[in-house]
Amino acid sequence: MSVGIVLQGFGLALLRSIDLGLDPCSCLTQGVSQLTRLSFGTCQVICQAVMFTVVIAFDLTRIGFGTVGNMVCLGYISDFFTWLLRVLLPAGALEPAVVRYILLIPTLAVFLVGAAAYMSSGLGSSPYDAVPFIISSHVKKPSFRALRIIWDVAFMAFGMLLGVRPGIVTVAVAFFCGPVVAWVQSFLTRTLLAEK
Repeated sequence: MSVGIVLQGFGLALLRSIDLGLDPCSCLTQGVSQLTRLSFGTCQVICQAVMFTVVIAFDLTRIGFGTVGNMVCLGYISDFFTWLLRVLLPAGALEPAVVRYILLIPTLAVFLVGAAAYMSSGLGSSPYDAVPFIISSHVKKPSFRALRIIWDVAFMAFGMLLGVRPGIVTVAVAFFCGPVVAWVQSFLTRTLLAEK
């Protein structure tokens, strides 16, 4: 769980640095950060805490150490790595478009593997990931996959309303994150069980 959250936080820091869009949840968080002038990490906690109340009210089984770890730590880990990248890399190193697009796929891979790893721990998921499951358990339609896409697109739209410019990453994650994370999670689970 801890390794997964750190990896996801590092991937998120890279996404923020290459400026090709953020995942939908972080898109909203960035919008709140720009509006309030609070740090990204603090706004991540605030946004997740609001959704956490829904999880507490409707499905306590989805709460675990992973829930709290992701909710409290992910944004601050991302803030730390974002700062570290600025300190270690030469000024303007990530500005050329060719560099940003070369880093795009590896960055997404780190982010998605981190997300799948912490979910595979079985110690709970973030409130953002838990709420669609809760909604899906209370409604017959649409399917969970369609509901997850609607959920992600809604957060992307709210982020845009707050002034965040979506990018290729935002759109890609909104439509493909669920299936990709599910596949990586399944792969990691099979691999870990095979090693045992």
